[in-house]
Amino acid sequence: MVAAPQEHRRSIGQLVREGERSISFEFMPPKDEAGVEQLWSAIRDLEPYQPTFVSVTYGAGGTTRDTTVAITGRIARETSMRAMGHLTCVGHTREELSDILEAYRAAGVRDVLALRGDPKEGPTAPWTPTPGGFTYASELVALAQEVGGFSIGVAAFPEGHPSAESKDADARVLVAKAEAGAQFAVTQLFFRAADYADLVARVRALGCDIPILPGIMPITNLRQVARMAELSGAVLPDEVSARFDGLTEPADVRRVGVEVATELCQQVLALGAPGLHFYTLNRSRATLEIFEALRITA
Repeated sequence: MVAAPQEHRRSIGQLVREGERSISFEFMPPKDEAGVEQLWSAIRDLEPYQPTFVSVTYGAGGTTRDTTVAITGRIARETSMRAMGHLTCVGHTREELSDILEAYRAAGVRDVLALRGDPKEGPTAPWTPTPGGFTYASELVALAQEVGGFSIGVAAFPEGHPSAESKDADARVLVAKAEAGAQFAVTQLFFRAADYADLVARVRALGCDIPILPGIMPITNLRQVARMAELSGAVLPDEVSARFDGLTEPADVRRVGVEVATELCQQVLALGAPGLHFYTLNRSRATLEIFEALRITA
């Protein structure tokens, strides 16, 4: 199915704030031809669920710039799904970031996730801005506003960004991004609904009503997800990891991972979350099994 031009649709920000429950998927740029096939197989499997949007990540240090723009544009052109491209400050000057925004526009993409991004050494490494570039994601949000025509999302951190002075300071950073023009936020992965509720409460206490979509990562490989959680500053709680004790078969790990993710989805929705954002790792099976458990149908 070929999509209608995205500029004629409501923005993601409008859909998340005004529409019914939002469902979205996140993909990564593939590294080789086998990865391309896996990615598009997942896209075909998930498209019938008519997500509010899908997004494509941007490699550490801006390493997948061209691939990310190309894949996001292809999704926008060749599927019925709204595509959102990621964009980070890392490794780019202000002029280069303007050029990337124009490249997204030329590819038919009207929605971006504006991120400071992490240094190549990881999120806990000292931040050094690119000469001629930005230090804060709020500056990138402001640039996208200046270029015009984009719906802008930003990142949020239920357990606080690894470099944040405190959770309160991190909440103030999210509010600053909203004040710069961000219309919605997507959280990093987390595993305790209480952490999501705490983030929302801190932001609301500052008088900001930006919708915050919870980011859900099904555990299909415990070691891989534990490493990703560590890199993002999230905690894999003992009570969650204990549920995988003694499991050696991948099918059993995936089954329990789906159970854990389904319970988390139910909890955050009960807390009033405006939707669910799934980190797919370019695979569809676990997400589809969660949908079945939640009774979400295509």
